[in-house]
Amino acid sequence: MSAAAEAAGSRSAAGGRNPWLIAGVVSIATFMEVLDTSIANVALRHIAGGLAAGQDESTWVITSYLVANAVVLPISGWLSGVVGRKRFYMICVALFSVSSLLCGLSSSLEMLIVCRVLQGLGGGGLAPSEQSILADSFPPEKRAQAFGIYAIAVIVAPTFGPTIGGWITDNYSWHWIFLINVPMGIASLILVQWLLVEPDILKQERRKALAGGLKVDWIGLLLVALWLGCLEVMLDKGQREDWFDSAFITAFAVISFVSLVLLVPWELSCKDPIVDIRLVLRRQFGATCLVMLAVGAILYSSTQILPQLLQEQYGYTATWAGLALMPGGLMMFVLMPISSRLTNLVPPKYLIMAGMTVVALAMWHFTTLSPDADFSYFAWSRVFQMIGLPFLFLPITTASYADLPPDKTGQAAALINVARNLGGSIGVSLSTTLLARNAQVHQSYLAGHASPSALPYQLGLDQATAHFLAQGASQATAQQQAFDWIGQLVQDQATLLSYIDVFQALAIVALLMVPVALLLRRGQSGAAG
Repeated sequence: MSAAAEAAGSRSAAGGRNPWLIAGVVSIATFMEVLDTSIANVALRHIAGGLAAGQDESTWVITSYLVANAVVLPISGWLSGVVGRKRFYMICVALFSVSSLLCGLSSSLEMLIVCRVLQGLGGGGLAPSEQSILADSFPPEKRAQAFGIYAIAVIVAPTFGPTIGGWITDNYSWHWIFLINVPMGIASLILVQWLLVEPDILKQERRKALAGGLKVDWIGLLLVALWLGCLEVMLDKGQREDWFDSAFITAFAVISFVSLVLLVPWELSCKDPIVDIRLVLRRQFGATCLVMLAVGAILYSSTQILPQLLQEQYGYTATWAGLALMPGGLMMFVLMPISSRLTNLVPPKYLIMAGMTVVALAMWHFTTLSPDADFSYFAWSRVFQMIGLPFLFLPITTASYADLPPDKTGQAAALINVARNLGGSIGVSLSTTLLARNAQVHQSYLAGHASPSALPYQLGLDQATAHFLAQGASQATAQQQAFDWIGQLVQDQATLLSYIDVFQALAIVALLMVPVALLLRRGQSGAAG
């Protein structure tokens, strides 16, 4: 057995059990958390109606969770080391489950927002903890297969979220999107307590770290919280508040920027930093974080705007909008084992380049969108996109641990998850802004061609008027209906063109990441220790 494998074995959470059993157990809570996030997005309108809240007010249900989640993510590695990995993971599961129950029982928007903050604090530590457990429980040559299970939790779950959320909100109450977490959380706690082991080496490291008393990097903690917390608020509320024309958004942007500027030198000079920024300065890890940032932006933004497009422009219900995305999730599920095997055979840089190229082509394919696109168009287009993602996520995640010391897996897991979530927030925010701004631009351009002097406009108006006259309307009513119909047609076309602009932008982002993969070393990431 290699030294790397021995190091991994001594830090394994499996003890004498099969590590694949542990991989399945720790994926339950992570799958639950990621699934809940995407479900909540779909149910937002139902929540607003059920609690008699405005649409803008109800968005704090999402923002509050994202802020709390963002604050915990980067410090989860440190918390895991101080509290104990198994204990920290169970605390996160318990907090997420209890707060989910309280969310489901909420009778006011204020209560729901407070409970969502607690839910975000619990959920923020789940994915990094699972990733760290897998990295330590499997030797480097088997990490790719182990991360395949993790990928199902954090990548496939958002694909099924809109379908499940749409079905629940269409047929039952929004309360159930939170209540369904409770039995899953209880099952996860029982299995984790029964099967997971806290390795002796981690106990020794914790005792050594706490020998001189608990040293907390309070300044680093404050700066991290301000940086990511304010950044999440800015990204989530920016478009609704008209960005920097709003003093509210400007203030949060300034606080976030100043906090980041102060955080970097402070953490680099701190003896016991709460976030090990030095990892990002490593060529291998820094490159994987950058590519993961782009993957998060493309995956989360496309997963959010596609159901929105289907419901607003094509009249789909929430359930059918989710079903259109489901074949893509199934395709990714099928390809995950193939990707895990290839990750050990092919240098990660080539898999990432190939995966990004496929995603870029898939996003560009969406620019062929037309008003008469049917269900099969969206389902197969999503499948096309998902073909590339397994060959991105697994190589990126596995390569991020190459050449890292074993005691840095917790910090590395936290930072790579920060990159994924932050990329998702940036992608969703910029996509939403691009949709709104470009829809106005396209509408102005199209309206300019719908002038009374334009022959096509006159012909269209006459044909529409004749149609409404044939339906039994009076001359005046038919003409007004024709005007309204042409106005709605212009607005729909402008909106559709703005969606095409977003897909085009995502294709460009994916294409720009292809050369970034060249920064990764040539060797197999799975073989590195």
